[in-house]
Amino acid sequence: MAINSYANLKTALANWLDRSDLTSRLDEFIELAEARIADDLRIRAMETTVTQALTGGTRSYALPTGYLQARNFQINTDPITALEYITPEMMDRIWAGSTSGRPSTYTILGDNYILGPSPDSADTLEITYYKEFTALSGSATTNWLILNRPNIYLYACLLEASPFLGSPEEAQVWATFYQEAIDRIQNADSRDRFSGSALTVKTTAGNP
Repeated sequence: MAINSYANLKTALANWLDRSDLTSRLDEFIELAEARIADDLRIRAMETTVTQALTGGTRSYALPTGYLQARNFQINTDPITALEYITPEMMDRIWAGSTSGRPSTYTILGDNYILGPSPDSADTLEITYYKEFTALSGSATTNWLILNRPNIYLYACLLEASPFLGSPEEAQVWATFYQEAIDRIQNADSRDRFSGSALTVKTTAGNP
């Protein structure tokens, strides 16, 4: 049986656990597994880009849905204005006053990102970030990971089930299998990103 959907994953879990009394717990194991995967995995398939219309005088905006980690913040001016990350403490020290202008920095605080200085015009901010895979459910039966790397889902679920079953030895086995699967996909993603011609250092103008 191919493990390529929410229903098939639950069937596979029941088969691997070899227990008929865990049907009501399978969704819990999947939810816990997805939380673990979101903490551990950062690959190109998780990258997405959104835009935000800035409002003059407004510095704080909600992070995009499913946000895990930033790849790039930029304002789509001509030329593009790349924003530099600074800590919340530095943001307060540098831009806590009433200064306004085109933002050049950003920070993350809670579920919001904050720009500095405060925007003085309605520019368009573009954010490229790692987005959490859509959680599997009866209404969202597939996502990229279950279709392309079902072993990660299976091992993560079995790892999360092990403490419930009181099986520390099995937990170690599944932890090893899970980490090896994560490492393999991360390494493959890294090779793909940097394959081809040799890397060269360029300035923001695109010249060596």
